[in-house]
Amino acid sequence: MKADLKAAQEVVELITGGWRAQAVHTAAKLGLPDHIEAGRTTGVELAEATGAEEEGIRRLMRLLVAMGVFEGDHGTGYRNTPVSAALLDQPGTMRDMCLLYGEEFYTAWGRAAECFTTLTAGFELAYGQPLYPYLDDHADMAVRFQRTMKAGNLFFDYVPDIFDFSGGKTIVDCGGGNGHLLSVILKATPDARGELVDRDHVIPIAREYLSRTVGLDRVGLHAGDMFKAVPQGGDVYLFCRVLAGWSDDDVVEAFQHCRHAMTGPAARLLVLDRTVTDENSTVLPALWDLHLLMTNGGRHRSIGQFRSLLDRAGFDIDHIAGLPMETTALIAAPRT
Repeated sequence: MKADLKAAQEVVELITGGWRAQAVHTAAKLGLPDHIEAGRTTGVELAEATGAEEEGIRRLMRLLVAMGVFEGDHGTGYRNTPVSAALLDQPGTMRDMCLLYGEEFYTAWGRAAECFTTLTAGFELAYGQPLYPYLDDHADMAVRFQRTMKAGNLFFDYVPDIFDFSGGKTIVDCGGGNGHLLSVILKATPDARGELVDRDHVIPIAREYLSRTVGLDRVGLHAGDMFKAVPQGGDVYLFCRVLAGWSDDDVVEAFQHCRHAMTGPAARLLVLDRTVTDENSTVLPALWDLHLLMTNGGRHRSIGQFRSLLDRAGFDIDHIAGLPMETTALIAAPRT
């Protein structure tokens, strides 16, 4: 009986995925897109610019050209494609995501079998410490982590389209990171004011970003734990991609803090996150769900699970809206 060659080829494609990821990571690590952008395009020039062996560059670029990351050849020169251009070291780049996923998170995935069988985060298994405390102690990775989060925020510009933030509302961004989402909302809503709460090491990053984008006269910054307290008097409380690493009880407690802090029945709670389904799932949400387990022991929830948690906290879902990048917005009202 002859082997199923198509199935065998598909297996090879699947199991070499990590090699492809590391090749792209190496290109970002060596700054190859930036060198090419600066005119150092031949293999010899790239080797000189990076301090790498020319043969290593030739063999690496052979694969990356085959993958469509670059165009050209070793002798006449290489050219950036839209893929490699996304890795240029400039604002809005995906370079930091590539570095983080190719280093610390790649190491975490190396503990996948133990992670999936014990439900202990691969990152904790690899580094002996949970992700968020590790970030507190490693400032360089914390900066890359925040920039990585920003690179995944392509849906932010569409958030003002799915909810009316106008009318002088105070918007409280819980776990707001560097303030990117809050700045987008405030730019789109000139009469709104923002409050941002996040961990101590994040606040300086948020202060710098918000001072450049909307001005600190429109924003209050609060260093603290959103699972213990949130700023009082908000009209809108936001949770954007920050709940997946926490238990159901923790999430309910955070929602309850918001309910008690809200201005009244007209206030709303917004949850922006990827959601999962066990039936007819697409690949990307299933991948992100496993990645959460790998990095912080978390998981993505279904819409039904979010509905249950909101109900426990005294909220009813008003409506649900779709956002780009397979993100879902749940808008909830406090139950009277």
